[in-house]
Amino acid sequence: MNLNHLKQTTIPFLKRIFQYKAVRVISYGLLLFVALDLIFPFKVQPNYSTLITDSEGKVLHAFLNNQDKWRMKTEFSEITPTLEKAIVYKEDRWFRWHFGVNPFAIARAGVRNVFTGRRTSGASTITMQVVRLLNPQSRTYFNKIIEILRAFQLEVHYSKDEILQLYLNLVPYGSNIEGIKSASILYFQKSPDVLSLAEVMALAIIPNRPSSLRLGINNDFILKERNRWLNEFKKSEVFHNQDIDDALSEPLNVKRHEAPKLAPHLSLRLKNEYPTEANIHSSLIRNKQLTIEKIVQNYVSRLYAMNIHNAAVMVINNQTHQVEAYIGSADFNNPVDGGQVDGVRAIRSPGSTLKPLLYATAFDKGIITPKTTINDVPTNFGGFVPENFDKLFHGKITIEYALANSLNIPAVKLLKEISTPVLVDKLKKADFQAVKKNSSKLGLSLVLGGCGVTLEELTNLFSSFANEGQFQKAKYIKSEDQSSIVNLKSEIISPESTYLINQILTQITRPDLPNNYAYTYRMPKIAWKTGTSFGKKDAWSIGYNAKYTVGVWIGNFSGEGVPELSGANIATPLLFDIFNTIDYNSSSKWFKSPENIALRKVCAESGDVPNEFCINQITDYYIPSVSKMTVCTHAKYVYVSADERMSYCSHCLPDSGAVKKIYPNHAPELVSWFETKHILYANIPPHNPKCERVFAENAPQIVYPVDGSEYILDKNDTQKLMLNAQVRNDVKEIYWYINDKLLQKATPNTPIFFVPEAGKIKISCSDDKGRNTDIFVKVKWE
Repeated sequence: MNLNHLKQTTIPFLKRIFQYKAVRVISYGLLLFVALDLIFPFKVQPNYSTLITDSEGKVLHAFLNNQDKWRMKTEFSEITPTLEKAIVYKEDRWFRWHFGVNPFAIARAGVRNVFTGRRTSGASTITMQVVRLLNPQSRTYFNKIIEILRAFQLEVHYSKDEILQLYLNLVPYGSNIEGIKSASILYFQKSPDVLSLAEVMALAIIPNRPSSLRLGINNDFILKERNRWLNEFKKSEVFHNQDIDDALSEPLNVKRHEAPKLAPHLSLRLKNEYPTEANIHSSLIRNKQLTIEKIVQNYVSRLYAMNIHNAAVMVINNQTHQVEAYIGSADFNNPVDGGQVDGVRAIRSPGSTLKPLLYATAFDKGIITPKTTINDVPTNFGGFVPENFDKLFHGKITIEYALANSLNIPAVKLLKEISTPVLVDKLKKADFQAVKKNSSKLGLSLVLGGCGVTLEELTNLFSSFANEGQFQKAKYIKSEDQSSIVNLKSEIISPESTYLINQILTQITRPDLPNNYAYTYRMPKIAWKTGTSFGKKDAWSIGYNAKYTVGVWIGNFSGEGVPELSGANIATPLLFDIFNTIDYNSSSKWFKSPENIALRKVCAESGDVPNEFCINQITDYYIPSVSKMTVCTHAKYVYVSADERMSYCSHCLPDSGAVKKIYPNHAPELVSWFETKHILYANIPPHNPKCERVFAENAPQIVYPVDGSEYILDKNDTQKLMLNAQVRNDVKEIYWYINDKLLQKATPNTPIFFVPEAGKIKISCSDDKGRNTDIFVKVKWE
């Protein structure tokens, strides 16, 4: 059709139409309505109560709205055909057909009101009732006209289903209860979608007379009215006769109940995080949540005698990455012990719980393998002198032993080697908020608990060990679609190092195993790590398997330390109780070994690639093309005299009489520890005193004081500085110098004390081989 034809046919037709006065009136009326709709929009703000539901949609926790009313939002899925049919038939049978106003009902009501002289019947449709409920006004004819216009607006902007939903959410039920869902939960303790016909009918008749028809108070009267309406429905054949007969025989024994108050900590959190949401569908599993709540409460009650008053637990499903249990404290309603504090989000010291991440990072950098040896001896890290939890030292040990036994000195040595910023970056990637804020202030103490973490952060981190090193923050909102999770993951550590950590943390020959381990006979296989903060203020135990990651914190929200508090004996039993409950006698398979991981023979003395000295060899995991391939140097050949009282170097080796023998090649720090503890070891004989060669390597290592440090001493108390050094095991004497003046000759590893002068001081240590080390310190007397 061309443009000319359109002009010749359509335009004249429209002109003829608008010649009719009625059409013009209607058109102008529509334009006026549109203009008024734009100028005076009808704001639909129901102001719902906030509901927190579990993973199945059942209400866990309900909050009053900001007007202190129970106005719970009924979802479309909760409006059953029975509920819709009963409400619509009783309130507005032509609801689906009119446009907000029923003219016949208005005419009928008008006639009756005129002839009787009073209002005998109303003409309000469901749409008009919604308008009145949203914006209550006095009953006048003017307000009735406004109500009609607003009803038109509502019909323009909302569907019939949405208008019916609004009506069901706003109808009054007496007191501060509004909406059919509020009444259903508070009186029948169930959601609207499972109400019977009798219960639906009881709720359908109350909104017309909410003051006189009070459930729990006027049950007999409500029952009588309910049955009257059921009989009316029977006559009109609204429902099957059998359904109505069953409803008529159903008793009405109800009373008002308290609103659900389960999972209070997470409920409050979600309410604050989603302030505009009426119904928040959490990922919690109700039975699991309630069961663990009871376990925690009973367990903490047994700890009261030790002055331990609180605990927090978090359970993550490793397959769905959703939180299935969230316990912020042992008893939310206990104000004395800070029950309303959310222990899952409280910032605490992590103790040793970050060590698995450190060791995994070292595996990925190729620095260590599980059988690599490391020295657990007293060590001064630039003024930082850590101790083990048991105050003991264990000498040369393997990496897997160091991690399984949670030793501190090996962990600090590893952190120093890989550098603190590397571990900090890993924790940032795992979204540790306090670490992000204080990253520039963190040092070697980080791995021993020198930072702030939350139970939520730790449990999320350990969940990555159950997912091949892939970090994914657990979700608190129910999600049916898991496909998007893969895209949100980020690799914190490799699958290979994850597997090595899993193997180590599964060992049961370790000190953090509870004393009463016998009761865990049928417990599922798990990997776990404990931690105890400095001052014994926090006890941690984080465990995981393929199904779950469970985080446990125990302590006092006041920060009070308790001598008996420890991750092993206090937190781990609760961890085992929870795993025994949620995954009892599980047959789930353990984690599979990644393809890029292999086994090799290593020297048992060092964990390195064997050489000719390595008689005792063992099997060790390693990561091809990543793990170091260092050849073992745990022993060396030394030329000694026939009586083994003197050793020779290549420069003073005699033409005859020397014997070639194998001696252990101990590090100076280990020799120093042997000497201090009077532990026998194969010592290399003193070097030939007639040898004039001066050795440039292996000079004494001054352990204390620390080079470049400043020491402030009390002038009212004659304080002394200690001198201590570590030397090779063939050194028999050392010489201490202060500002190039001889202070004292001493045997190795013997602490020397002196009173320093104020100012900059040069401290020197020389051994009997002529090797020397200098350091400088500053001293102030105040």
